[in-house]
Amino acid sequence: MPMLHPSKPGFNPLVARISPPPIPAVQAWARKYDGSRGPLIDLSQAVPGYPPHADLLEWLGEAAGSVACTGYGAIEGDLGLRLAYSAHVAELYGASVGADDIQITAGCNQAFVAAIMAVAGPGDAVLMTNPRYFNHETTLAMLGVSARYVECRAENGFLPEPSEIAAKLDGGVKAVALVSPNNPTGAVYPPALLREIFELCRARRVWLMLDETYRDFLPADAGRPHDLLDGESWRGNLIQLYSFSKSFCIPGHRLGAVAADASVINQIAKVMDNLQICAPRAPQAAVSRGLPALGEWREGNRREIEARSAAMRAALERAPGWELQAIGAYFAFVRHPFASVSSVEVAERLAVEAGVATIPGEFFGSGLERHLRVAFANADVKTIAGLPGRLTALGVS
Repeated sequence: MPMLHPSKPGFNPLVARISPPPIPAVQAWARKYDGSRGPLIDLSQAVPGYPPHADLLEWLGEAAGSVACTGYGAIEGDLGLRLAYSAHVAELYGASVGADDIQITAGCNQAFVAAIMAVAGPGDAVLMTNPRYFNHETTLAMLGVSARYVECRAENGFLPEPSEIAAKLDGGVKAVALVSPNNPTGAVYPPALLREIFELCRARRVWLMLDETYRDFLPADAGRPHDLLDGESWRGNLIQLYSFSKSFCIPGHRLGAVAADASVINQIAKVMDNLQICAPRAPQAAVSRGLPALGEWREGNRREIEARSAAMRAALERAPGWELQAIGAYFAFVRHPFASVSSVEVAERLAVEAGVATIPGEFFGSGLERHLRVAFANADVKTIAGLPGRLTALGVS
């Protein structure tokens, strides 16, 4: 906890006890790299490794320069984007979803904050997986909501066992928070597994909060990600989170969404009005046009990410001792070969000495000292093909 001058007031202990954000620390390691092995290969933060479509940039510029987007918008989001996104979700899942079931947010992290605040408060608990997305964990900590964990093991593809989830759904748990495709592991939850977990939550009157930020990058033959929106039962306890950042290559514009029953959106809107009033309006205007118009371009990006995934598999096969344990969408979860060395030290040495920036597994939970998260979507196929030489050149004693 930070030291204070005796005359200064204290900080909120729920915030003060949290570690600083991990991405800047990794970026600081990367800045120490001297370039001796070639250009830095940044596989740390999950950002698209290619630019937005030219039409989207034009629409962003038009909207940003318009008087119409300078005023406050609807708390739930501009109707144009809510209509476009609800139609997209309805088509993807074959479901009955309308604009009233959509809340637009300033990114998916804000979607998680707002949704959690709507369903859980101090003294409540949320069940997450280990490994977990670190921003979800710190959000709960800042809100005074307890985080509980179910283990996801390498031998099970980093997927949770429903029986272990069921054993932890006692009266204090208000929600189960899952990410599929997963961050950090890349693991994709099969539809049958999601259905089983959903039914468990429904039987116990627990919310299932499903972050699907990376669903647009599933393989072409994967089909719809799940059948949870079949019928109307999903309206009782399902909350879906989404980000436009990856599909439209606009993470700096901060745009995300929640899909849930209108009764849930009504509660989330109360939170949003105090967090931000409304999500940024220029990207809302641009994406409302891009969702129906740029499907072919987005499909091309999905194929490119699939190619990068295949390149990552091939690269790790040529790096003795480096074991790929899970991969999907944007991420690979890799076991490093240094048995007595922490993932933090390995990641730092890899960045400083080999010019490869990754995130230590320890940042994502307990028992992950042998793992690194590799965000392969950031690099093209040619760059990924050069990884084995850098990995195997690293000597950690």
